[in-house]
Amino acid sequence: MVYQEITDHLRSLANPEIAEHSQRFFKTTEGEYGFGDNFLGIRVPVIRQAVKKYKNTPLSVAEKLLKSEYHEVRLFALLLLVLRFSKSSVDEQEEIYHLYLSNTQYVNNWDLVDSSAQHIIGTYLENRDKSMLYDLSKSDSLWERRIAIMSTFYFIKKNQFSDTLHISEQLLSDQEDLIHKAVGWMLREVGKRDLAKEVAFLKAHYQKMPRTMLRYAIEKFSKEERQKYLSGEV
Repeated sequence: MVYQEITDHLRSLANPEIAEHSQRFFKTTEGEYGFGDNFLGIRVPVIRQAVKKYKNTPLSVAEKLLKSEYHEVRLFALLLLVLRFSKSSVDEQEEIYHLYLSNTQYVNNWDLVDSSAQHIIGTYLENRDKSMLYDLSKSDSLWERRIAIMSTFYFIKKNQFSDTLHISEQLLSDQEDLIHKAVGWMLREVGKRDLAKEVAFLKAHYQKMPRTMLRYAIEKFSKEERQKYLSGEV
């Protein structure tokens, strides 16, 4: 059974010392964003090698793996879906897209979102209706809101910025630090390609932006420019 073979293989790669570090790094204690997550202790490059080994795994097995209690098994499943999506027919891409959206409760940490959302959701929606992203940006789930903004990274790379800017505006009052960081990062990525668009957005909103979001957005600005934004003198 492929499922059992993959889980046994991943377990064989486990490292308790790495697992202990990951438990701290991904904030898994009570009250933190990753509370309750479990780790085997496998580095990402090793997981990527395993994905290549099992690249022909059926989607039904990938979905079952995505529901694992172990973070690295879920990451394996997502990286597998990303790989499959990149090489799939339009019909299979649609199947992967819907599989992903049906299982967002398992895409439940920032690395899981960031390594998959743009490559599946963003890619699929490039020339399609994007209202689903706006729905996700209003979700009660931190991870669905992060999926919404991180999916737009694909559009940014295509020099399409409007959805990033509109969703960023929707998330200005978000209470979660991981959303502040993601939005600031995406605004910075917009600025790398069209500084005028980022600056226009910042001038309209910087005074009400969470501090972390603003710091991330202006990270590549000169020291003098950063100081002006942070002191409210723009």
